[in-house]
Amino acid sequence: MTDRGVYVSALELFSLGIGPSSSHTVGPMRAGAMFRDRLAAAGDLPRVTRFVVRLQGSLAATGIGHGSPDAVIAGLRGLQPETVDPDLVHGEWDRLDAGETIDVDGVSMNKDDIVFAPFSRHDGHPNSLVLTAEADGETLLSETYLSIGGGFIERVGDPETGADAGAGEDPATPQLRHRYASIAELMEVVGDRRIADIAWEDEIALHGEEKAQAGLDLIWSEMRSCIERGLEGQGVLPGRLGVKRRAAEGLRKLRERDGCDTAEEALALYALAVNEENAAGRRVVTAPTNGAAGVLPAVLYFATVQGGFDPEAIRTFLLTATAIGSVFKANASISGAEAGCQAEVGSACAMAAAGITAIRGGSVAQIENAAEIALEHHLGLTCDPVGGLVQIPCIERNAVAASTALTACRLALLGDGTHVVPLDTTIETMRQTGADMSERYKETSTGGLAVNVVEC
Repeated sequence: MTDRGVYVSALELFSLGIGPSSSHTVGPMRAGAMFRDRLAAAGDLPRVTRFVVRLQGSLAATGIGHGSPDAVIAGLRGLQPETVDPDLVHGEWDRLDAGETIDVDGVSMNKDDIVFAPFSRHDGHPNSLVLTAEADGETLLSETYLSIGGGFIERVGDPETGADAGAGEDPATPQLRHRYASIAELMEVVGDRRIADIAWEDEIALHGEEKAQAGLDLIWSEMRSCIERGLEGQGVLPGRLGVKRRAAEGLRKLRERDGCDTAEEALALYALAVNEENAAGRRVVTAPTNGAAGVLPAVLYFATVQGGFDPEAIRTFLLTATAIGSVFKANASISGAEAGCQAEVGSACAMAAAGITAIRGGSVAQIENAAEIALEHHLGLTCDPVGGLVQIPCIERNAVAASTALTACRLALLGDGTHVVPLDTTIETMRQTGADMSERYKETSTGGLAVNVVEC
């Protein structure tokens, strides 16, 4: 077995942010904040007289609908997606587009300071941005950042870091307890234990038990709050499509019919609630992305609501999903701009299927089987948001995927875990399919529904 570890902490994979996109909103905000911090560390921040933001690839193609300019500006102001008030982020690009100027800590920015370059990429990466700070025409700092999915960013020129870093690291750096690079290796490590047990030991190794538990509690608290806020949301979502929020009205009708909200239709409404919040630019948990943020919370809420949200079940679900999702991120992608929506909603569906199978008593083989079923039936799924907005088909797609995760769990639990296609094979197939997929279907809004739906 390889000595490489791919586990990504649940506290990072399920990070707090704001909508509508982890790659296009959360990632660029973090890039802007990191750029600002580097200027401050060098003592150059007070000297800046101009910021220039160049959005490339998918960040440019769908950046306005995804809030990318607003997000970078917020980051340059030192705001962080985990803590920012969403109302402080949105609307800045509208002001710039209308010919106004805005103040970024004493630096005046205008529309020309935001450059959209949809046909430019950094070494082929679909989501890159170049940030430049000038002082009276002199370049103080210019850096390129990659938004790699799920809110994660990389600064071009930095050495590779992460869970798969090998021997030779600083011994003071927290180290993973378990090393695996595939689902098959994960199952070998687990043996007769539970996937959640293995993941929990890695969380403790990375953060300590107290911080790890508090982090998981916060993740669930934010997921639950997002669902419950979304189930009260009314009105029309931002953007020119005029999409009406439906979760609250759907729940009202369901309660009138059944007298409760535990019927299976509620599962779809929970997912709609989250993704309507995301589309409105409110606070959500990336799971593992914003575009797919409704699937896992909806399945977990549905699976545990009748039992009063059992803490052990919630922890088991989140940790199992994290271990599976870590392999997806390492061996394929969780980014729609890299591999289409199969990488976002497909990954989320598989993670949710694994989580619910675990809390329903499934064996390790049945968990792997459920995740494989869920992913297999998302292969080839395109990412073609209408109008560059994370609304159509994104919101309903989360509801459908939540139902698919539940179906995958049921099918897996009816068997003994034996099946023909290993999950590792399906993950590799997803990677290959994403590489073969036309760029028109990878979050550029230049193909599929994005060009065939007439916007009124």
